Amino acid sequence: MEGKIIVIGNEKGGTGKSTLAMHLAVALLNEGNKVASVDLDGRQGSFTHYIENRAAFAENRGLPLSLPEHFSAFSDESTSKNDTDALIETLEDELARAKNTGATVIVDTAGAPSALSFAAHVRADVLITPVNDSLVDFDMLAKVDLDTLSVKSPGTYAQTVWKARQKRAALKLPQMKWFVARNRLPNMITRNTRLLNALIQALGKRIAFTPVGGIRERLIYRELFLKGLTVLDGAGKRSGFDLTVSHIAARNEIRSLLYETGLITPS
Repeated sequence: MEGKIIVIGNEKGGTGKSTLAMHLAVALLNEGNKVASVDLDGRQGSFTHYIENRAAFAENRGLPLSLPEHFSAFSDESTSKNDTDALIETLEDELARAKNTGATVIVDTAGAPSALSFAAHVRADVLITPVNDSLVDFDMLAKVDLDTLSVKSPGTYAQTVWKARQKRAALKLPQMKWFVARNRLPNMITRNTRLLNALIQALGKRIAFTPVGGIRERLIYRELFLKGLTVLDGAGKRSGFDLTVSHIAARNEIRSLLYETGLITPS
């Protein structure tokens, strides 16, 4: 059975792409799926470091933590066209190889546009875009009319996705499923929260993405990074963190996102 390519994308940094990518990878591994992971933000390498931390922690504590097969690549404006083309060819080969083995591939992209990131978007069966609960972040998806606070036109990242969809169509690939997940939601509903919810709902209908449940701002996500752990891993003395109300709530948020995107079927 052929696998699936899931791209975590947004051409803005600091939206929680790597944290989400790691949680999706672990969730799918825990469900018994074969998982490969790709980090296209080689300069910062948050996803790669997260996986390295997990491997080291598992070895030090003797824990049977699941790990994906990992691949990392990087290009920027200083990379020559020939080198970039070679990287894109390698990326496409790696994605095709993993997919042909039945693996689900989780791709974490850089917080800036690049030819390598665009190539991954073209190959995405599923695109998940985390967006911080801020009009600054929403600007990447759409331009907002300051007088009416309504959607005026697609933003720069939405245009990138549109171009990727066009290229997929030209390659006769199935239509990409695009989901937008609001990240770092405040614990209290504010006027800004309600406004962004209305804008995202309206934009989703306009440019064909599906809004999915948000993830709240929680310290636990940052605390677990150095251990390579996720809120889906077991708590206790061996793992070094206690099961708290925040931990349980965070786990439920991640699971809800997986259900809404269809990556995991509720049992």
